[in-house]
Amino acid sequence: MPALLQVKDLKKYFKTNRGMLHAVDGINFSLEAGKTLGVVGESGCGKSTLGRTILHLLDPTDGQIFFEGNDITNPGKKELHKLREEMQIIFQDPYSSLDPRKSVSEAIMEPLKIQGVLSKEEMRAEVMDLMETVGLAARYENTFPHELDGGRRQRIGIARALSLKPKFIVCDEPVSALDVSIQAQVINLMLDLQEKRGLAYMFVTHDLSVVKYISDDIMVMYLGQMVEMAPADELFRDTRHPYTQALLSAIPIPDIHNQTKRILLHGELTSPINPDPGCRFVARCRYAAEGCPQMQTLEECSPRHFVACCRYKELEEIDITE
Repeated sequence: MPALLQVKDLKKYFKTNRGMLHAVDGINFSLEAGKTLGVVGESGCGKSTLGRTILHLLDPTDGQIFFEGNDITNPGKKELHKLREEMQIIFQDPYSSLDPRKSVSEAIMEPLKIQGVLSKEEMRAEVMDLMETVGLAARYENTFPHELDGGRRQRIGIARALSLKPKFIVCDEPVSALDVSIQAQVINLMLDLQEKRGLAYMFVTHDLSVVKYISDDIMVMYLGQMVEMAPADELFRDTRHPYTQALLSAIPIPDIHNQTKRILLHGELTSPINPDPGCRFVARCRYAAEGCPQMQTLEECSPRHFVACCRYKELEEIDITE
């Protein structure tokens, strides 16, 4: 099946007083319709910036973005307007992303007004249908965001993202601000919508348990670069990169008799401002060896499993919990 979205060597740099900050630096991936790509990593690794750059909420510094086979790296005004219908975002904070002066129905209706295709009656009917789709009772139609809990606010955000019938949605940590029980409801809602509408998700999160449940493939980012990508089950079963190993060791296991030993990272973070070429994890990697700083290329270690580590073959023989 041809990819719905393809990203080639995508970069996003920000100018600072000390130099260029490499927020996203050479990311490559493709995503099929109806699939979910999970993107994980520490805060500040570039996950959200990657999603916003793909959607042109931020302009890319370099690289290419293809959507349905068309190059959308530098879209014109009309093309960008059309892309807004095809590509949407669900923001992390369901409160600050909503206008406190707009009711539930007004917030969901706003993209339809901007689109300017439906009549007022048709827009209201569409809003009521969307509210039912995401599990918002009709009685909340004239309610304002401050009167609702976090789960219902996030349902407004999901309904608003769905209003233009997109094919691809960036989910920017959509459940991180919610209670665990509400998280499960929202994630299951998103999975149901994906199955019914054939949606493709890029699911940005720092919660590794959530990303394993919802994702088909998982990309691990570190300081703007991809260090590992694989099908979700394989990434957890056959982890190759030392950084990914450290991340997964932090997942709590609800069994006092079977606890995973944490892999603690030591050393200073490499500065993302004007970084040297090569591995950015080398200063914190306990397996670093001579030659590592000059090596930073993605290799396919098994089908659809990519890793950016020059020593991944040697690490197969090492007990990572030592």
